[in-house]
Amino acid sequence: MGNVRFGIVGCGYFGAGLARVLQRLEHAEVTAVFGGSRATELAAELGCACADTLEALVSREDVDAIVVASPSHLHREPVIAAARHGKHVFCEKPIALTVADCEAMIAACREANVLLMAGHIYYFIPGLAAVREWVREGVIGTPLVAFAERTGWENKQQNVSWKKNNETSGGHLFHHIHEIDLLQAIMGPAQAAATAGGNLAHSGEGFGNEDDVLLVTLQFPGGAVGSMQYGSGFRWGEHAVKINGSEGAIRIDFKKSKVELLKDGRVTEHLLHATPEEDAERASFYVAADGGVAYGGRSSRQASFLETSMEREMAAFRDAVRGLPIPEQAKALFDGTAARSSVATAAAALAALGERRWIAIS
Repeated sequence: MGNVRFGIVGCGYFGAGLARVLQRLEHAEVTAVFGGSRATELAAELGCACADTLEALVSREDVDAIVVASPSHLHREPVIAAARHGKHVFCEKPIALTVADCEAMIAACREANVLLMAGHIYYFIPGLAAVREWVREGVIGTPLVAFAERTGWENKQQNVSWKKNNETSGGHLFHHIHEIDLLQAIMGPAQAAATAGGNLAHSGEGFGNEDDVLLVTLQFPGGAVGSMQYGSGFRWGEHAVKINGSEGAIRIDFKKSKVELLKDGRVTEHLLHATPEEDAERASFYVAADGGVAYGGRSSRQASFLETSMEREMAAFRDAVRGLPIPEQAKALFDGTAARSSVATAAAALAALGERRWIAIS
């Protein structure tokens, strides 16, 4: 086929970024956008149509595929509407805030025989792809213990974003679902979760209602275990993942933007992103962000290190829509595996916090 024609649902910081990437990508064009206060502005920038309603967008004959980048609690309706009209769908993470919604979206796309790709961008960061390959090849032996931390501190907001409320973002476990997905891609699907924490320092005016401290313990297949720390209640923030195996270990330091492999008593250092310049840019980004949620304004653009991965991600979706074979390492994004398993684990971890007990994960 020729160009894949895209419609965009959600024209905020990330939706606009994905639209710009698609507009300059070969064999792709954005023909219409919908949703959010910036929709008209984005349509004018891209030179495309601005639909008045969701139905008007998904029913357009000049749209082959839909990119859903609306706030997390608003994903189900556009995904199912797009499937009903025979459009392929890319849905930003988290694909849904409940397992029921996730399964309904997957089922709707299967029944309509259209693609549904989960927007888990970590699959398109070169250093993380290398980590998964090392584990598959047995470089560190059998993974035994995993650890992930994504913490920082956030001050009062003049306007409280939808990202800070459980009802709209799902809280840190859902909004920052990447680490859950990464651990499960390496360790296998989590089987049970236990969680401690709460909203310890961010309640009242200027804050949302999400928990700012989450300490999660996970049980993986074969007896392996993992722990995760999330939240905005940590003055000393970190962003890292460590995988300890029977014959070696891996440390992913997002703040310093590097990957370290421990093997045979020797540590080797590797790039996280494609180039040293991108790694340096990411490291400088954390000096300013300090682990908090990044808020994009009208004039905000994605950093180069992020934009490069977005280009790879959109190229994968475009190629799948064009009928090209889906690479083995990306199949979990298209068959519902990554979407459902990450949502199920995040939901179980939050249920465990409320019930103060281990929760089994289906």
